[in-house]
Amino acid sequence: MYAALVTLTIDPAQAPAAAAALMNDILPKLTAAPGFVSGQWLEPVDGRGMSILTFENEERARAAAPLLGGSAPGVTIESVEFRRVALTAP
Repeated sequence: MYAALVTLTIDPAQAPAAAAALMNDILPKLTAAPGFVSGQWLEPVDGRGMSILTFENEERARAAAPLLGGSAPGVTIESVEFRRVALTAP
C-alpha cells in the first residue's frame, strides 16, 4: 500500500465552501479512483490542513494526485508526498 500525505492551506473565510466541495465533489471522485483504500482528513489548525490517503500501490496513488486539489474554493495544496505504508493497525 502507498499513502499520499497532503498538506494544504484553507482560507478561513471560505472554509464552509471548501468543506462542501470536499464532500460533494472531491470525496466522491477520490473514493471512486482505482486503487483507493482509505482516507483521513485532519481538522485544520490555523488554516493548515492535512490528509492521509491510502491506495493499493504507488502508481494508483500518483494517478489520483490531480483529484486532491479539485475545485475547492480557498484551498491551496502546499505539498503531496508519496510513501510506502510500512505498517497498519486497526
